[in-house]
Order: sequence, then structure tokens, then C-alpha cells
Amino acid sequence: MTAVIDYDAGNVKSVVKAFQALGEEAELTREPGKILSADRVVLPGVGNFGESMARLTSYGLEPVIREVIGREIPFLGICVGLQLLFEGSEESPDAAGLGVFRGRCVRFSDKPGMKIPQIGWNSLSFKGESRLYKGIEEGAFVYFVHSYYALPEEHITTASCSYADEACASVERGNVFATQFHPEKSGRIGLKLLENFISIR
Repeated sequence: MTAVIDYDAGNVKSVVKAFQALGEEAELTREPGKILSADRVVLPGVGNFGESMARLTSYGLEPVIREVIGREIPFLGICVGLQLLFEGSEESPDAAGLGVFRGRCVRFSDKPGMKIPQIGWNSLSFKGESRLYKGIEEGAFVYFVHSYYALPEEHITTASCSYADEACASVERGNVFATQFHPEKSGRIGLKLLENFISIR
């Protein structure tokens, strides 16, 4: 079973439906017991970094997430769910992230003709091997909605995209994975990525 963490972060039902479309049992939950007993865990997210982190804290989910990762249960962060794994963000300077990865999130540079947030399809440039991208071709297009992106301080980036800046699109370390883009909105490519995640033990 895949547990999708429910912390009022938006867009969670489409994540559940994407897993169900692959024949995977998926449940939206914030119950620690269900999360810790799941085969894999997903942290989705849409919205403000600080507000999202505050909701995780208010629901008592920070220690649960740390225990999931400590147990090496396959874990996938999506969009703000990726950003929350870092130490902080320019979006909410006073809010501390989970600090699973070293580094912070920064806003896209203001450049003529480049609208922020980036909304829509963009191609991936692979930065190394990733179990999530098995069977996915470099240059594949996926769907983004974001104004901020991570600047990792360790070698965990597995793909980038080019917009106003060259931005981190995904990271991986051990059994912790995260994508800045939305697999659940990325059609065939996104479903293949989720299928690869399901296969990870």
C-alpha cells in the first residue's frame, strides 16, 4: 500500500488517483500508524513553503516522516514536497524545513519574457542514473508549477530543467526520492515514473 500524506497541501487526490490507475492501493492519510506501516510513502505539496511546513508540524507529521526515512521505506516528495526536504527556502526565510537534504530553495531569476511561476511542460536533462527514470528517455517532457527550486549542497540531483535558470528537477539519495515536477500531471512519463517508484523495495 502507498500512503499519501494528507496535510491539506492541495492536489493530493490526483496523486492518489494516479497510483490507483496503475493498480496500486493508495490511501490519503495523516495517521502515523498507517504511514509507518505502508510499503511506500508520498509527500505531495502545492503552495507556500512556510505554511506547508507549519501544517506538517501542526499535524505532528515531522517525526513520522523522519521515522519513515530512517526505516528506509521508499519515500517520494512532489513539488513543495521536494522543497520541504531541504533546510529552508527564500519564500519563507524564518521557516525551517525538514533538513533531510543540505541546501535551500531559491526563487527563479527575473528575466525578460520569463513568467514566474513556471507553469507548463519542460524537458528533463539527466544528471546521473536514477531508479525513477528507468525506461524514460532524456529530454522527456513533464509538468511543472513552481516559482522556487532547490539548490542542493550535496550530489543528489538526478535531473534538471532549463527555465529562467538551470533548476533542480529531481533528487535521490538512498530510498528518498523527490521531483519538483508533478508526475501525476505528466501523462505517460509521469505514470512510468510512479510505476518505477512502486517497484522500489
